[in-house]
Amino acid sequence: MEARLKTGIWLKALIRRCDLAAIAVAVVARGDGDSGAILIKLNGRGDGCSVLTQARGPAGELLWMRATGAAAVAEADADSYIARQRRRDPDLWVVEIESALPQTVLDGQIL
Repeated sequence: MEARLKTGIWLKALIRRCDLAAIAVAVVARGDGDSGAILIKLNGRGDGCSVLTQARGPAGELLWMRATGAAAVAEADADSYIARQRRRDPDLWVVEIESALPQTVLDGQIL
């Protein structure tokens, strides 16, 4: 089993990457700092929103899955999805990034 970075530390690095790229980022909901799962809401403003959720590939590598589908959805739909997930998992972190292009700040393949 590989050692994994604590969620709180990983999120601090993500926020720093967004800051360096001049992309607005906000932690909307705090979860467990050691091992909480992460949802990322990509807010493209006029282009709609997408929600990404963490997953692991067959070799244990970090992947991101488009939880709300391949196409952008209305912000209300993204928020509704996030609220349902938070009810199921109160240790879930939610981060909102004001960008429609996650590749600028996220490592890992996006499915």
